[in-house]
Amino acid sequence: MKSLELFSLKDKVAIVTGALGLLGKNHCFALSEAGANVIVCDLEENKCEEFAHSLPTKSIGIGVDITDKHSIENLRDKTIMQFGKIDILVNNAAINDMFENPQTAAELSMFENYPLEMWQKSFDVNVTGTFLCSQIIGTEMSKANKGSIINIASTYGIVGPDQSIYKKPDGSQTFYKSPAYPATKGAIINFTRFLAAYWGSKGIRVNTLSPGGVENNQEEYFVKNYSAKTMLGSMAAPTDYKGAIVFLASDASSYMTGANLIVDGGWTAW
Repeated sequence: MKSLELFSLKDKVAIVTGALGLLGKNHCFALSEAGANVIVCDLEENKCEEFAHSLPTKSIGIGVDITDKHSIENLRDKTIMQFGKIDILVNNAAINDMFENPQTAAELSMFENYPLEMWQKSFDVNVTGTFLCSQIIGTEMSKANKGSIINIASTYGIVGPDQSIYKKPDGSQTFYKSPAYPATKGAIINFTRFLAAYWGSKGIRVNTLSPGGVENNQEEYFVKNYSAKTMLGSMAAPTDYKGAIVFLASDASSYMTGANLIVDGGWTAW
């Protein structure tokens, strides 16, 4: 097989959770452009269906709550009914803390004051949701003795947050990176290793993709602060992870499992 043919996903069936987010949409396009039929999964089914119709391959949208076992089982059953198999699972769905009131964001995001309910919600979605999707969809893959599971983590699953990048030019700080996101993403990286070891004999490869920060209309001071910490001097564009997703999903990475592919502009390599 020629080198470029290794990256082909023609006739593959890929499930992407959290598919309507900024990176989720790009993951879907990347897989579809490589030839895969994509199941677009997020909370709002109508929007999933609408987005699925914009993809270049035969793709469908299914509303899924990844914290609900029955919802994921419904996803599995509908996918098998439509396509007869599942080749790829991208566990992309996650929540990152959002504070409704900017006036209290700094106080609540500090570790000393961080609400327990936000901690628990993050683990429910980011960790338990990934566990359930992997258990239910991965079990289906194990019956076929093949598959690729890609868990999306973060540089903050590898290193601690630098709180100084959230400081404004006047030295004030209206937000701290809170503890739940780094804790959950660190858990995902080691969960990947567990799954890779557990299902290696079943022909299922399980890898992590750890992306860096993506520029998305943030305040100018933040983009500048973040970019200064990368070797390439910039935040990522939303499309910068498309190649990595296709690589991990395809036969181009056929001898790769249990690994953490870090794509962060050099953030963690200093």
